[in-house]
Amino acid sequence: MSDVLVLYYSRHGSTESLAREICLGVDSVRGMAARLRTVPPVSAVTEATEDAIPDSGPPFATADDLSECCGLVMGSPTRFGNMAAPLKYFLDGTGSQWLSGAAAGKPAAVFTSTSSLHGGQESTLLTMAVPLLHHGMLLVGLPYTEAALTTTTTGGSPYGASHISWNRTADRLSDDEKQLARALGQRVADIARRLG
Repeated sequence: MSDVLVLYYSRHGSTESLAREICLGVDSVRGMAARLRTVPPVSAVTEATEDAIPDSGPPFATADDLSECCGLVMGSPTRFGNMAAPLKYFLDGTGSQWLSGAAAGKPAAVFTSTSSLHGGQESTLLTMAVPLLHHGMLLVGLPYTEAALTTTTTGGSPYGASHISWNRTADRLSDDEKQLARALGQRVADIARRLG
């Protein structure tokens, strides 16, 4: 088992961009591979359903991805200081994995994207960590030994990787945000490899 699940929901692409940088970090660790997955949007119309395979991008996650992987890096845009509903909906469906302890003892980390500097990045990262603690996962953050954490004027936190889009739809990740996202993926993969 050498896959690290990089699971995310993205509305406008910034969270997906972070996820792809995290995958590069995971893939940089010898013997480890990123398994990139997303979740479908949720709808207030209960009859609405999504195809099992999206038209583009990575496949939709299943609860089996959580069981099969040796680590998890999970991301969401910020919604009022919390994760977006589609990611929460996915997590709410992992009761069987929680009951069996399928994720217990595996390293996990979180990442987010917001549109403003004080848009709730750290509270989103912390609230995403709560269900992972319930699963018995080992939380991994970004230590201040990562130089970009002390010099960034954009995203980045000891709680996880982040991005600030400043309400720009075609916004790109800063160099610091890319570096910190890769570092987070690398840390989770390295810890998973050592625990394996």
